[in-house]
Amino acid sequence: MRFESLDFSEFTTPKPSLEHAPSLELKPLPPHLKYVYLGSNETLTVIISSKLLPDQECSLINLLSQYKKAIGWTMDDLKGISPTICMHKIMLEECHSNSVEPQRRLNPVMKKVVMKEIIKWLDAGFIYPISDNSWVSPVQCVSKKGGITVMTNDENELLPTRTVTGWRICMDYRKLNKATKKDHFPLPFIDQMLDRLAGKEFYCFLDGYSGYNQIAITPEDQEKTTFTCPYGTYAFRRMPFGLCNAPATFQRCMLAIFSDMVEEFLEVFMDDFSVSGETFDS
Repeated sequence: MRFESLDFSEFTTPKPSLEHAPSLELKPLPPHLKYVYLGSNETLTVIISSKLLPDQECSLINLLSQYKKAIGWTMDDLKGISPTICMHKIMLEECHSNSVEPQRRLNPVMKKVVMKEIIKWLDAGFIYPISDNSWVSPVQCVSKKGGITVMTNDENELLPTRTVTGWRICMDYRKLNKATKKDHFPLPFIDQMLDRLAGKEFYCFLDGYSGYNQIAITPEDQEKTTFTCPYGTYAFRRMPFGLCNAPATFQRCMLAIFSDMVEEFLEVFMDDFSVSGETFDS
């Protein structure tokens, strides 16, 4: 099979945000939220509640500024979770058949999306080139949907349509997942989390940016994540989206790290963190 070469001419290696603040595309926020900036010239953006009093907002911004190193704005800010804390392992069923699938044909727009992601992952060390082996999965692109727009069809009928705002690359691990032993680690129930948060006045919601990619895969299982695309075959060093047991691994890892905080003032559901308190100061 013949692969195309990657074009690195338009790629520049990102720097940590505290050294070179990135320019981010800011989306409109609902009325109860607002943007504030931890860097100069409206950089290092964070989202806070718009209902805070001036002195509360000032205290919160000062606290966030003090711990800017704990916040990630780009992939280069993410250093990864230590393998001594957690690693993802892919355990296969005893009776399974291997699967080697060919690459799928992509249109020029999707190919460009795939190439940009491959270059970004290579630079970050998330993936590495690998020759074909007993497990090879294809990539595909799924559309990112925006708001609903009314469109006119060929029969002059008005139809509500969700506009495509971009494309997201994902690996089709369905055959690998079918042969994988399932991890039945229990995920929390949303209603139980809401009950624990009930009656607490102040909340802070944090999002674990690209959290999955921070957990390493055991070396002996990395080749099972091999995927093929028009630019070659690659395997993951970090846990990608699409693996059936990835949510359980991530939840177990988060609970291990924040074990002394969960159900006290922190609720963890995957990569979403809800911090609560009886008062603003707490």
